[in-house]
Amino acid sequence: MKRINKGAGPEVIDRKLIYFPIIHTEADMGRLSGLVRRAALQKLGLRGLKNKANLIDKIWTVIEKTIEGLDLSFEKVRLYQDGLPVCGHASGIVADLAAESRNHRLLMRLMDKGAVIMGTESPELLLEEYELAKKILTAGGNLKSMKIEAHQKPVSDSLLKRRDQSIADRINATLCPGETGILFLGMLHSLGHLLDEQIKVIYPITGPFNRWDRMA
Repeated sequence: MKRINKGAGPEVIDRKLIYFPIIHTEADMGRLSGLVRRAALQKLGLRGLKNKANLIDKIWTVIEKTIEGLDLSFEKVRLYQDGLPVCGHASGIVADLAAESRNHRLLMRLMDKGAVIMGTESPELLLEEYELAKKILTAGGNLKSMKIEAHQKPVSDSLLKRRDQSIADRINATLCPGETGILFLGMLHSLGHLLDEQIKVIYPITGPFNRWDRMA
């Protein structure tokens, strides 16, 4: 997908990816949401859980305002979403989650403006992630869960790398010349080194992590 200048100038980078690191809410966890809430309540307590929810709300407010300030032709925008499988009904999944998820409500608004929602992740890898998370969350008790999580860390790390490669491959293959992608991706992921050199990656909120660190 390269576009080469015929003159002496440098190669034109005509694909852009706007990269928003995100923190998932309980609503984003689907069938695991109840287990996630119980584990977070055990770990953080009620006050800590409320503080985390407030932080996530602030993050989405910043993201929404940032996107509102971007000069985009939405008919040339593709939306890539952490946890959204490559399938024939990505828009239906987003619509189903929009009632509870601020992330997915934002996707719906951008789709209404003309942006195209893209299935982003391998269904097989997402199923592996689901089963691994379920195993940890249903262990019972913080200590037991922590032991299982530590034991499963090599598997978890390998799975994360495979998901990153799969997401990057999907973006590389579907983001066309002249288009802009908007990517919403959990903070543990790292795609920069896996994307085509012809894709210019933009972090509009000062960097992939540090702004959120200051808000915590």
